[in-house]
Amino acid sequence: MAGLVSVSRTDLQVRRHKLRRQRQMKIIQAIWRTLGVTSLLGSLLWVASQPMWVLSTPKQIQIASGSRSLSPEAISSLLVLSYPQSLWRIEPSAIADSLTKQPTIAKASVKRRLFPPGLIIDIQERVPVAIAQRHHQATLTLDANIASSTGLLDANGIWMNQEKYISLNPTVKLPSLIVIGSFEQYRPYWNQLYQSVSQSSVKVMEIDCQDPTNIILKTELGYVHLGAVSPQISEQIKVLAQMSHLPTQLNPNQIEYIDLKNPESPLVQMNQKIVKSNSQTR
Repeated sequence: MAGLVSVSRTDLQVRRHKLRRQRQMKIIQAIWRTLGVTSLLGSLLWVASQPMWVLSTPKQIQIASGSRSLSPEAISSLLVLSYPQSLWRIEPSAIADSLTKQPTIAKASVKRRLFPPGLIIDIQERVPVAIAQRHHQATLTLDANIASSTGLLDANGIWMNQEKYISLNPTVKLPSLIVIGSFEQYRPYWNQLYQSVSQSSVKVMEIDCQDPTNIILKTELGYVHLGAVSPQISEQIKVLAQMSHLPTQLNPNQIEYIDLKNPESPLVQMNQKIVKSNSQTR
């Protein structure tokens, strides 16, 4: 029994020694990890503070719209940045937000570029579908500046400054469709109106919204009176398509306008009299 007790005590002493060494190794490893992380952070801070990580000119910014890159002049007109500026102090999300607040830009993403230092920006521009004109002097409203100038509209009724859009897209072909009237008046129903007109097989060159109670279309068949915009506009446009052969039955020069206020009973104004269209014109 004495021999067994002696062996057990020796074994315990060996185990205690191993545990002490293991604890010491863990402490040493923790110290080295702390030193390594501290050194790495210090190195990163030192690198970040070097003059090379500075945005000093718009030429260091790359803005692409699809496969097209914007010129430095266009970049300067889109971004309001002070130079020089540390690349690490720039907030990409803030720049993206400021870009999407501009009417010509629908979406934007901004990333830092480390080698060479700069910014990479991808934008998605709005597509104009109509040229907005106002023939009368603008009234004093919140949108007076917009209403009193010629601009561009996208399918959702977002108004864009025409000059700025052309400066960003110098080779773009502007839309042929023209809309006339006070922008603040037809803005609430523009999406519905445009979607219906754009699907018409009869070409529409102009939409006159000066009188909200009677929208007038200038088409290849002549002028078309729709009345106020309503849910029946899709049906009105369908009836207009059915009347595409009208010039073969009537002299276009004698047609004053086509009245589609009631799509179930379309009328043709011929000089000073109304000729009710028969079933063949439909």
